[in-house]
Amino acid sequence: MKSDAPISAAALKGLGGPLRSSEPARAPSPAVHLLEDAADLLTVHLDFPAALEACERAWRILVSGTVQCSLCVVGIQALAEMDRWREVLSWVLQYYQIPGKLPPKVLELCILLYSKMQEPGALLDVDRAWLQDPDNQSLPEYGALAELHLRHVLLPLGCLSEAEELAVGSAGFGEQQRLEVLQAINVTRQQHTQMHSSSQEPQKLSQEGSFSRKWLSLLTVFRRLWDSARSYLLSQPFKKSLFIALILCLLVVRFDPASPSSLPFLYQLAQLFRRIQKATLSRLHSLALRD
Repeated sequence: MKSDAPISAAALKGLGGPLRSSEPARAPSPAVHLLEDAADLLTVHLDFPAALEACERAWRILVSGTVQCSLCVVGIQALAEMDRWREVLSWVLQYYQIPGKLPPKVLELCILLYSKMQEPGALLDVDRAWLQDPDNQSLPEYGALAELHLRHVLLPLGCLSEAEELAVGSAGFGEQQRLEVLQAINVTRQQHTQMHSSSQEPQKLSQEGSFSRKWLSLLTVFRRLWDSARSYLLSQPFKKSLFIALILCLLVVRFDPASPSSLPFLYQLAQLFRRIQKATLSRLHSLALRD
């Protein structure tokens, strides 16, 4: 991976501090020599493993000073060039240990790197710790890093409420800067709302389609039951039963039509026959109308 802002060796020279005109020239420290070597290896020779190794050697002999930040910058770019960008955060924290003590330039590079690689969540806790540190809130870079954290970490992660709290409550934002970040939050919220509505629409259509399929299946079942009942009513055994009942009725009337004992039986049989006939005809008529 090619870094977006390579550090030149010339820019890193003289980081041991400016000399006063009245002071005699002092020899640079070994750490400064290693920093210059690391910068040359990174930008001139493109030997990224050697540049990283030079940075680590400088850190082992370095107690304190302004060279620390530059060593981290070179090391971060060397790791990124070797496609080992996932190791950047752990590599930096092994030297600074406390996230709130990271130099602003180092934190800026980390945010931009992880955001570009679409893993802003790796910086969430580190950024929070840095922004909440009281010593950092008085730094001139605080407002720029707060906005960088808001735009490249909180908004991509959907932490809109936290972004609003930071925009409204942070003293590092100027009025114009605050208005701009609040507008960016509103635009992101509208985009999330539209995406949520778009994802809900197919689900709603799917539910409606499922209900329609269930309703059609139920109607199909009822239709099959009705066809079975109609087939049974009009089946040959049922017709034969009616025919036998009619023959019995004729036999009784034929042998003793005037017998008082035959009248109730004939009356009940006739009533039963009329009910069956009426029910059958009404159902057939209703079915014909539906068809």
